[in-house]
Amino acid sequence: MAVFSSPRAMAGTLQLPYPTAELWRKRLADQGQEDFALVAEVKGEVVGNLGMHPAGRARRRHAAGIGMAVRDDWQRRGVGTALMRAAIDLADNWLNYRRLELTVYTDNLAALALYRKFGFAVEGTLVAYAYRNGRYVDTYTMARLRTAAEVAATGAAATQPRGQRKATKTTRKRPPA
Repeated sequence: MAVFSSPRAMAGTLQLPYPTAELWRKRLADQGQEDFALVAEVKGEVVGNLGMHPAGRARRRHAAGIGMAVRDDWQRRGVGTALMRAAIDLADNWLNYRRLELTVYTDNLAALALYRKFGFAVEGTLVAYAYRNGRYVDTYTMARLRTAAEVAATGAAATQPRGQRKATKTTRKRPPA
Protein backbone atom coordinates (compact mmCIF):
# COMPACT_ATOMS: atom_id res chain seq x y z
CA MET A 1 0.00 0.00 0.00
CA ALA A 2 2.87 2.38 0.81
CA VAL A 3 4.37 1.90 -2.65
CA PHE A 4 1.11 2.55 -4.47
CA SER A 5 0.34 5.55 -2.26
CA SER A 6 3.31 7.32 -3.87
CA PRO A 7 1.95 9.60 -6.63
CA ARG A 8 4.59 8.85 -9.31
CA ALA A 9 4.64 5.13 -8.57
CA MET A 10 0.86 4.95 -8.76
CA ALA A 11 0.71 7.05 -11.94
CA GLY A 12 3.05 4.58 -13.65
CA THR A 13 0.63 1.69 -13.07
CA LEU A 14 -3.01 0.88 -13.73
CA GLN A 15 -3.80 1.33 -10.02
CA LEU A 16 -6.23 3.95 -8.81
CA PRO A 17 -5.18 6.53 -6.23
CA TYR A 18 -5.90 6.16 -2.52
CA PRO A 19 -5.56 2.39 -2.12
CA THR A 20 -6.67 0.99 1.21
CA ALA A 21 -4.80 -1.52 3.32
CA GLU A 22 -7.80 -3.85 3.04
CA LEU A 23 -7.68 -3.76 -0.77
CA TRP A 24 -4.03 -4.84 -0.71
CA ARG A 25 -4.62 -7.51 1.95
CA LYS A 26 -7.32 -9.02 -0.26
CA ARG A 27 -5.23 -8.84 -3.45
CA LEU A 28 -2.26 -10.50 -1.80
CA ALA A 29 -4.43 -13.17 -0.16
CA ASP A 30 -6.15 -13.96 -3.48
CA GLN A 31 -2.94 -14.64 -5.43
CA GLY A 32 -2.62 -18.02 -7.09
CA GLN A 33 0.04 -20.57 -6.20
CA GLU A 34 1.96 -19.77 -9.40
CA ASP A 35 1.93 -16.00 -8.79
CA PHE A 36 5.00 -14.40 -7.26
CA ALA A 37 5.22 -11.14 -5.34
CA LEU A 38 8.76 -9.88 -4.84
CA VAL A 39 9.29 -7.10 -2.32
CA ALA A 40 12.21 -4.72 -1.90
CA GLU A 41 12.84 -3.68 1.67
CA VAL A 42 15.26 -1.22 3.22
CA LYS A 43 15.55 -1.32 7.03
CA GLY A 44 12.18 -3.03 7.31
CA GLU A 45 10.35 -0.58 5.03
CA VAL A 46 8.82 -1.76 1.77
CA VAL A 47 10.23 0.44 -1.00
CA GLY A 48 9.20 -1.50 -4.10
CA ASN A 49 7.45 -4.57 -5.39
CA LEU A 50 7.25 -6.72 -8.49
CA GLY A 51 4.54 -9.21 -9.37
CA MET A 52 5.07 -12.07 -11.82
CA HIS A 53 2.07 -14.03 -13.02
CA PRO A 54 1.73 -16.87 -15.53
CA ALA A 55 0.34 -15.61 -18.83
CA GLY A 56 -1.97 -18.59 -19.17
CA ARG A 57 -2.30 -22.32 -19.38
CA ALA A 58 -1.46 -24.88 -22.02
CA ARG A 59 0.04 -23.05 -24.99
CA ARG A 60 1.12 -20.00 -22.94
CA ARG A 61 2.93 -21.82 -20.11
CA HIS A 62 6.24 -20.48 -21.37
CA ALA A 63 5.24 -16.87 -20.65
CA ALA A 64 4.65 -14.65 -17.62
CA GLY A 65 3.54 -11.08 -17.17
CA ILE A 66 5.23 -8.71 -14.78
CA GLY A 67 4.29 -5.44 -13.13
CA MET A 68 6.49 -3.34 -10.91
CA ALA A 69 6.40 -0.19 -8.80
CA VAL A 70 8.98 1.61 -6.69
CA ARG A 71 8.10 4.13 -4.01
CA ASP A 72 8.73 7.72 -5.18
CA ASP A 73 11.47 8.44 -2.65
CA TRP A 74 13.38 5.30 -3.71
CA GLN A 75 13.20 5.68 -7.48
CA ARG A 76 16.52 5.88 -9.39
CA ARG A 77 18.39 4.27 -6.49
CA GLY A 78 18.73 0.70 -7.80
CA VAL A 79 15.52 -0.75 -6.37
CA GLY A 80 13.99 -1.44 -9.80
CA THR A 81 17.23 -3.02 -10.98
CA ALA A 82 17.35 -5.30 -7.93
CA LEU A 83 13.71 -6.33 -8.38
CA MET A 84 14.15 -6.97 -12.09
CA ARG A 85 17.35 -8.97 -11.54
CA ALA A 86 15.57 -11.16 -8.96
CA ALA A 87 12.54 -11.65 -11.23
CA ILE A 88 14.68 -12.65 -14.22
CA ASP A 89 16.68 -15.09 -12.09
CA LEU A 90 13.41 -16.65 -10.90
CA ALA A 91 11.95 -16.73 -14.43
CA ASP A 92 15.06 -18.09 -16.15
CA ASN A 93 16.61 -20.41 -13.59
CA TRP A 94 13.65 -21.74 -11.61
CA LEU A 95 10.43 -21.39 -13.59
CA ASN A 96 11.84 -21.85 -17.12
CA TYR A 97 9.88 -18.99 -18.65
CA ARG A 98 11.03 -18.15 -22.17
CA ARG A 99 8.97 -14.98 -22.47
CA LEU A 100 8.39 -12.16 -19.98
CA GLU A 101 5.80 -9.55 -20.90
CA LEU A 102 4.84 -6.13 -19.57
CA THR A 103 3.15 -2.89 -20.51
CA VAL A 104 4.62 0.52 -19.76
CA TYR A 105 3.36 4.03 -20.42
CA THR A 106 5.19 5.55 -23.38
CA ASP A 107 6.15 8.60 -21.29
CA ASN A 108 7.76 6.57 -18.47
CA LEU A 109 11.33 7.03 -19.72
CA ALA A 110 13.03 5.71 -16.57
CA ALA A 111 11.05 2.47 -16.68
CA LEU A 112 11.70 2.09 -20.42
CA ALA A 113 15.43 2.43 -19.86
CA LEU A 114 15.33 -0.15 -17.05
CA TYR A 115 13.39 -2.67 -19.12
CA ARG A 116 15.65 -2.22 -22.14
CA LYS A 117 18.68 -2.74 -19.89
CA PHE A 118 17.29 -6.20 -19.12
CA GLY A 119 16.62 -7.12 -22.74
CA PHE A 120 12.98 -6.12 -23.13
CA ALA A 121 11.99 -4.84 -26.57
CA VAL A 122 8.93 -2.87 -27.66
CA GLU A 123 6.56 -5.12 -29.59
CA GLY A 124 3.77 -2.62 -30.15
CA THR A 125 1.97 0.52 -29.06
CA LEU A 126 -1.44 0.36 -27.43
CA VAL A 127 -3.12 3.67 -28.26
CA ALA A 128 -5.34 5.33 -25.61
CA TYR A 129 -4.70 2.28 -23.42
CA ALA A 130 -5.49 3.88 -20.07
CA TYR A 131 -7.04 6.98 -18.58
CA ARG A 132 -4.63 8.87 -16.31
CA ASN A 133 -4.77 12.38 -14.89
CA GLY A 134 -7.68 13.43 -17.06
CA ARG A 135 -6.45 12.12 -20.42
CA TYR A 136 -5.87 8.92 -22.34
CA VAL A 137 -2.28 7.70 -22.53
CA ASP A 138 -0.53 5.20 -24.76
CA THR A 139 1.49 2.25 -23.58
CA TYR A 140 4.11 0.03 -25.12
CA THR A 141 3.78 -3.69 -24.88
CA MET A 142 7.27 -5.10 -24.30
CA ALA A 143 8.71 -8.57 -23.99
CA ARG A 144 11.99 -10.28 -23.18
CA LEU A 145 12.51 -13.49 -25.12
CA ARG A 146 15.10 -16.15 -24.43
CA THR A 147 16.41 -18.11 -27.40
CA ALA A 148 16.78 -21.90 -27.31
CA ALA A 149 20.53 -21.39 -26.79
CA GLU A 150 19.88 -19.11 -23.82
CA VAL A 151 17.45 -21.61 -22.33
CA ALA A 152 20.12 -24.32 -22.60
CA ALA A 153 22.80 -22.09 -21.04
CA THR A 154 23.36 -22.14 -17.32
CA GLY A 155 25.30 -19.98 -14.92
CA ALA A 156 25.64 -16.25 -14.39
CA ALA A 157 25.66 -15.34 -18.11
CA ALA A 158 22.03 -16.39 -18.41
CA THR A 159 20.93 -13.97 -15.68
CA GLN A 160 22.97 -10.91 -16.61
CA PRO A 161 21.25 -8.09 -18.49
CA ARG A 162 21.84 -8.45 -22.24
CA GLY A 163 23.98 -5.33 -22.39
CA GLN A 164 26.45 -6.82 -19.89
CA ARG A 165 26.95 -10.18 -21.60
CA LYS A 166 30.12 -11.16 -23.34
CA ALA A 167 30.42 -11.30 -27.13
CA THR A 168 28.36 -14.49 -27.46
CA LYS A 169 25.11 -12.62 -28.06
CA THR A 170 22.84 -14.23 -30.63
CA THR A 171 20.58 -12.37 -33.00
CA ARG A 172 16.94 -13.29 -33.32
CA LYS A 173 15.33 -13.13 -36.71
CA ARG A 174 11.64 -12.46 -36.69
CA PRO A 175 9.37 -13.28 -39.60
CA PRO A 176 7.97 -10.29 -41.49
CA ALA A 177 4.64 -9.06 -40.12
